[in-house]
Amino acid sequence: MAKNRKKSSRDAHPPSPRSRRARAPADPAALLRWFDVVQRRLPWRETRDPYRILVSELMLQQTRVETVRGRYLDLVATFPSFAALAAAEESEVLAAWSGLGYYRRARDLRRACQEIVARGFPTTRDGLARLPGVGRYTAAAVASIAFDEVVPALDGNVARVTSRLLGSTADPTRRAVRQRLEAEASRWLDAERPGASNQALMEIGATRCHPRAPNCSGCPLAGSCRGRLLGRPESFPARRRKRPRVRESWRMFVVEREGRLLLRRRAAAAPFLAGMWELPWEPIESSGSTESRSKDRGARRSAARFRHAITYRDLDVEVVRARRAPPPAACREGCARRWVTREELAQLPTTAMIQKALEALARFEAEEPAR
Repeated sequence: MAKNRKKSSRDAHPPSPRSRRARAPADPAALLRWFDVVQRRLPWRETRDPYRILVSELMLQQTRVETVRGRYLDLVATFPSFAALAAAEESEVLAAWSGLGYYRRARDLRRACQEIVARGFPTTRDGLARLPGVGRYTAAAVASIAFDEVVPALDGNVARVTSRLLGSTADPTRRAVRQRLEAEASRWLDAERPGASNQALMEIGATRCHPRAPNCSGCPLAGSCRGRLLGRPESFPARRRKRPRVRESWRMFVVEREGRLLLRRRAAAAPFLAGMWELPWEPIESSGSTESRSKDRGARRSAARFRHAITYRDLDVEVVRARRAPPPAACREGCARRWVTREELAQLPTTAMIQKALEALARFEAEEPAR
């Protein structure tokens, strides 16, 4: 019976006794010395203001640092405090968030600010975790950076780093595994500067301990890393199957009248990009019926094209200029419609696809005489 036991992920790469003995103890001071020299200069690292730290942590969820940097500065300039953001209309907050995606984060941030204004700002991980949209990682990051609470902040980067430190192939999303990884991260926290320690672990994950090709040279954790001692740090943790991506084809319409552009607003209950303003669009059907409808409303047959990704969707979008607005049936999910100037467009919560579509169409039309 024992011979037929299926190997678990824990069995896949068992650390050798030699690697266990060779692993050096944690050295939080060495980690901070490294971080103080090499850390990236990021605007949210230049403050201990809990509001700005919370804003940055929510913005950075599933979004690249370089994308966030400029938008963060714009948002905190527009809404400089909890009270300012709490008092803003949802549409104003979404407009400031435009282009970052995952717009639920903006709504959660506004709700969190309203709760903070009403009840005060929690100063502990457990208290922060009760705010809308604030999970265990975000709560720990804010508590440690803003209030020096000695708690580990386990984001995706730190989960990968600690998995390699332990030589663990187990799935970091499992609760028991996360507890082990948090315990390992805690060993590297400096009691006086826990926020900097957490950011140092994040920095290693973001700049050195890459998923596929970790750069162990000069890493302050190298002597304590079981994955490195085993000679295969990239094996930890074991890769999980990702949700399969879906490819869709859309046709997007640019309809202008007297200098105004037709937009539509997605319903609040839309499955993605809820409440955002966008150009009218419809799916391109293989049967050709959609193309026939496009001709009926005066759209050109040749079109500009661009690609865009929304969560797990990969979109192939063609953009056409049309003389008439699509009929109500093409405005899915009960959305509203509005004519706006280009100046007004910048004040609305819009998807990044609008700018992509307008730029693609402008390039296409500039090149059209040469075709």
